[in-house]
Amino acid sequence: MAARLNHTIVWCTDQQKSANFLTEVLGLPPPRRFMGFLVVDLANDVSVDYLPAESEPIALQHLAFLIDEEEFDGALARVRERTKQIWADPAKKQPGRINRHFGGRGVYFDDPDGHLFELITKPYGDPADL
Repeated sequence: MAARLNHTIVWCTDQQKSANFLTEVLGLPPPRRFMGFLVVDLANDVSVDYLPAESEPIALQHLAFLIDEEEFDGALARVRERTKQIWADPAKKQPGRINRHFGGRGVYFDDPDGHLFELITKPYGDPADL
């Protein structure tokens, strides 16, 4: 069997707030408790496991979520309800916009702790296709 990602740990200051933010934006069921983690289960058998940081500052991470084109408008509306700003790029130089890479749509936004999240409707491919 080829290696597959099973889970990733995301450090946070408020576990419930962070896990709920992600489930609400993605339209997922509420997070579940597993030991000290609050776990957000994704559709591809991968989970995002939130764990309170024992020290600050938190090492910031980037997570990209592939969603269906039909889900994008609703997810974007939920992001806009919960965040101050969106960007079309990871460098945050194109505020208030989305991108259209590879014939899909994408957007970047911060979670409650400043982790940079991304929603995309097409997987990234050859940069020549941009």
